[in-house]
Amino acid sequence: MASAEGRKWLGTVPLFDPKEGSTVVEPPGTGPGYWSGAASAIYDDAERFFLYYRVRKPLEQGRGGRCYIAQSNDGLHFSPVWTATKEQFGSESIERAALTRSLEGRFRLYISYVDAKSRKWRIDLLEADSPERFDPAQRRSVLRAEDVGAEGVKDPYVTIVGRRYYMFVHYAPRALQPPDATPEELHGTGNIFATEKGRGSSGLALSDDGVHFRWTGDVLPPGKRWDRKLTRVDTVLYQPPVFTQLYSGRSSVEETYEDATGLAVSSDLRRFHKLTEEAPALVSPHGTGALRYTDAVPVGDEVFYYYECAREDGSHELRMSRVTRH
Repeated sequence: MASAEGRKWLGTVPLFDPKEGSTVVEPPGTGPGYWSGAASAIYDDAERFFLYYRVRKPLEQGRGGRCYIAQSNDGLHFSPVWTATKEQFGSESIERAALTRSLEGRFRLYISYVDAKSRKWRIDLLEADSPERFDPAQRRSVLRAEDVGAEGVKDPYVTIVGRRYYMFVHYAPRALQPPDATPEELHGTGNIFATEKGRGSSGLALSDDGVHFRWTGDVLPPGKRWDRKLTRVDTVLYQPPVFTQLYSGRSSVEETYEDATGLAVSSDLRRFHKLTEEAPALVSPHGTGALRYTDAVPVGDEVFYYYECAREDGSHELRMSRVTRH
C-alpha cells in the first residue's frame, strides 16, 4: 500500500466520517437543548482513557448543569469516576474544560464557567493526583476576561509543546463587539456568545508552568462566510511538520449551539491558514447538522475522535470515531 509520503501528501491527518462512529454518552433527554458533549480526552501511561464531558438541558431547565470525568480501557465504554455541578462553581452554567497531565504527572482540569458576579465566562484550574480527587472548592483562577481585554473567555484547549503549555481560548474581543452594544445586550443572558451582538474568536495564552499564562493575542479570527459569527479552536493534531486544527464556527445567532467544524493548518501554532473558508469540513448527517467540540487522541497508529453531534430529534450526543493514520 502506498504511503502518504509516497503520494507527496505531507503533514496530512486522517478525518472521520460523520455518518459513522459510536455513541459514547447519550443526551439527557429528547429534543433540542438536551446535549452530551464538549469533550476533552487523554490517554495516559497506564493505557487508560480519561474523558471529560458536560451534560446540558434546555435554557429554561438550567443550561449546563453537570460535568463528568469517565475512565475506559478501550476508548468506547466509559465509567464515570468524578462529577461536579454548576452549584459547586457558584455558576449558572459550566461548559467545556481541558483535561491534561502536567509535566510533573498530575492531572489538571482547566474548566470554563459563568462568573456569578460579572456574568462573563472565565477559566479556572483544578489539580489533583487523580481525577477522582478534583475539588471545585480548591480551584484557582487562570484566565478572566479582563486579563485579555475581552468580554469573556471560554472553552480552553491545552496542549504541551516543547515543555511549554499552549492554551487556545474561545474569547470575545472588545474590538469585535459593536461599539453601541450595552452591557445588558452582551451579558444579560450570561452568555455573550449566544447574543445577537456578541462575536467570538480564538486566542492563545502561553505558560511555562501551566498555571500562570501570558496572553499572546488572536490566532483564528472569524471568517466571512459560514464562520463569520465566531470561531473556537477545538483540538490540535501534529503530523510533522504541520499542526492541524479542528475548529467550530457559526454564521449567525440563529445557529447558536449548532456549530459545524472547519480545518486550519499552521507550522508554528501562531499563524493559521483556514482550509475551509467557503464551507465546513464536518457536519452531522442528522438534525441541524451540528458537529462541534471535537477532541482528537492519537494512540499508536490510530486517532480516537470524540465529538458532540446532532441527532435527528435535535438533541446532541457524544460520539467517538476511530481512524487509522496514513
